[in-house]
Amino acid sequence: MKRILFVCHGNICRSVMAEFIMKDITKDHKDYFIDSAATSYEEIGNDIYYEAKNTLNRHHIPYTYHQARHIRKEDIDKFDLIIGMDLENMDDLNYYFNGSSKIHKLLEYCGLNRDVIDPWYSRRFEECYDDLVKGCKALYGYLEQN
Repeated sequence: MKRILFVCHGNICRSVMAEFIMKDITKDHKDYFIDSAATSYEEIGNDIYYEAKNTLNRHHIPYTYHQARHIRKEDIDKFDLIIGMDLENMDDLNYYFNGSSKIHKLLEYCGLNRDVIDPWYSRRFEECYDDLVKGCKALYGYLEQN
């Protein structure tokens, strides 16, 4: 079983979109467990942000009701990989999980050394979606080869 946790600031846009994109990519494989979480407490309990839902709908990515949650200490043992979206997330994750080797930035899997743009602030949901798909496909390729 490959267990992946996607993490962003609030768990209502990037990380939850990545969760459902990756679930769609791996839908024919039962050996994946995919979840998402937040580094902050601001949106805990909230569903996917409406514009993130609209973006997933435009691309025919299925999703279910979601409640944003905060990362937990036990996540480091529960997941094989914890995937952050930007430098701030990475700093928070490395602090929270003592620099674990399980922590990676999503776009590193496709050879990019940059952040997935935060659409909450930028309003660039399509650009964010494109980065998430690129990163998730590259991550999937990596996991299938290793």
